[in-house]
Order: sequence, then structure tokens, then C-alpha cells
Amino acid sequence: MKRFLLAAVMMATAVLGGMASAQAQTKSWAIDEVLGNPNAPITFYEYSSLTCPHCADFHLNTFPKIKTDWIDTGKAKLIYRDFPLDPLAQAAAMVAHCSGDRYFAFINTFFHAQVQWARAQSPLAAIKTISKLGGMSEDQVDKCLGDSGLLNEINARKEEGVAKFNIDSTPSFIIDGKLYAGEMSYDQFAKLLAAQAK
Repeated sequence: MKRFLLAAVMMATAVLGGMASAQAQTKSWAIDEVLGNPNAPITFYEYSSLTCPHCADFHLNTFPKIKTDWIDTGKAKLIYRDFPLDPLAQAAAMVAHCSGDRYFAFINTFFHAQVQWARAQSPLAAIKTISKLGGMSEDQVDKCLGDSGLLNEINARKEEGVAKFNIDSTPSFIIDGKLYAGEMSYDQFAKLLAAQAK
């Protein structure tokens, strides 16, 4: 399993092209993570759970083309918001936040290796293995998972998503202020982004 996870970490870094999360003026939560040019004219939000298979499918099969065509070109930026559906997704989200500028590499790795770590006999040990391969020590992970401030902010932001946008499933996207729940094809997604560009 370690060999697979190492490959997943390397793949995630390659897919993201080394891009770190950018600080954007549109961030309304301190823990909001932004991918893309902070000044991109289009902003879309994703609410996602790291244990959600539909979210993993979106990130494996649809998101790479969105990133290439919209984010890497500066047309759009993504504000990614954790919406953990269970304690395991919550733990993985916390670890991703504690990884610093490797946040999106961790998110991508967790999605690529979801079947391996989320269904492992000891999921927390699997999360720690991924974290170690990503440069975090076990002590750093333990300290991160004990960070009640981070946990409270993730949960408060999740509650805001429910109250403000009626989010009740993942993945959910906010595009031009409107909620779009569930998986979408690239063409469906691109059509929504293009409409916002007009």
C-alpha cells in the first residue's frame, strides 16, 4: 500500500504542477483555500468530502480538464471548502490544512488514494502514512488532529454552507451564486463557467 500511496503523492504533485494555494481577496474564511489566479474574473466554490466517492470521481475525471482550461489559463479560480460527511473525512481535511502550501497536493492525493486509505483496516494509520509521504511527521499529524480551533472553523464553515446555500450533499458547487449539486460532466461545468464570463 505504501508504494501505491507514494505514487499517488507524486501524481498529485505533478497534476497540480507545483501550484500552491493563492491568497485571494475573495476569501471569506481564513481557512478558505484558493487555487488559481486570485484576480481571475470567475470564482467558483466547491464543497466536498474526502470520503465521498462522487467527489473523488469528479477530481479524478472532470477536474483536471477544468483546471487546465479554466484555472491554469487565469479565467477562473476555485475556492475549495471542506464539507466532511464523517469523522474520517474531517480528519483528512484537517491534515490537509495543516500541510501548509501543500494543501491541494494533499487533497488530490486523498482523492486518488481514497479507496486505499478510507477503507483501510486502520484509516487513521493510512492517513498518517500519506502525511508522512507528504512531509509531515506523526507528531505534526497528532497535533493537527487535536487543533480544536481548526476543527471548529471547518464545522462552522460547513454549517454556513448549509444555512446560506442549502448544501446537503457532496460534491456541491456554487457558480454565480447558485447551487449545483452532484457530479457534472466537463461540458456541463464549462457551460456554467462560460455563462458567468458573459
